[in-house]
Amino acid sequence: MQSLFLKLILNGIGVLPLAGAQAIGAFLGILTYLVSSHYRKLFRTHYLAVTTQYHLPTKLWSAAAGSGMLFADSLWAWENPKKSLDLVEVSNFEIVASAFNEGHGLLMLTPHLGCFEVIPRIIAQHYPATILYRPARQEWLNEIVEDGRNYPNLHFVPTNLNGVRQMTRALTRGEAIGILPDQVPSGGEGIWSPFFGYPAYTTILPARLANRHQTPVVMFTAVRKKWGTGWEMQATRLAPLSEDSALAATEINQALEQAILKAPEQYIWAYNRYKHPAGAELPPSN
Repeated sequence: MQSLFLKLILNGIGVLPLAGAQAIGAFLGILTYLVSSHYRKLFRTHYLAVTTQYHLPTKLWSAAAGSGMLFADSLWAWENPKKSLDLVEVSNFEIVASAFNEGHGLLMLTPHLGCFEVIPRIIAQHYPATILYRPARQEWLNEIVEDGRNYPNLHFVPTNLNGVRQMTRALTRGEAIGILPDQVPSGGEGIWSPFFGYPAYTTILPARLANRHQTPVVMFTAVRKKWGTGWEMQATRLAPLSEDSALAATEINQALEQAILKAPEQYIWAYNRYKHPAGAELPPSN
């Protein structure tokens, strides 16, 4: 019963005007920050470390609201596929077209920033895309995510061996694949690498796939504009990733940092990017 109630609420957010959905998302983001001490501790630690390191203005409440708006943006985009795409201002798409013209597909890196869910759909309007994702633990939430992400020319595959094989086949066909570079991989599938100055267990899958197929790697962001007006999508082509796993992980994290610093108040700072996954070696001591 509780899961059904939550499912109705989440679906309800998606049928509101975008500004209304974002307002509710902002409220929920701030409420979660106030109510959950665990959430607040992670959020403050990660966000303040970055603003201090880069001498940025601290906008704690805007950042807390932004995390909630990220979630609301996703729900709204899932419920309003055409409207959401109409509200995306696409910059420098020629980078994408040029990469595809090389004939080796495209590897998309999309951090949890702004409305990252619209990025694969923009790509899918022009090219087939296969996206790697980690299924939610709650079955009811997983149903919402899978239903919302269902879109023509898009194929989502789980983070397992079969999913990786499907992504390899997609690259062989010259198609696009997508990976969330800021998601902590399972133990044995990553390497410790600095992320904003602290060791973070980082996926090395993008480098392995890209180097195997000579695939161009592009970092994408979809930064939220003013209330209810949509998002600006930008693409940044990365230099070829190193064959050395440690160097490749560092290159990915550096590109990720640069993407986040474009709009730090729109990132999910409460995600425990520095956790130690079971089965992974211990992080290096300072």
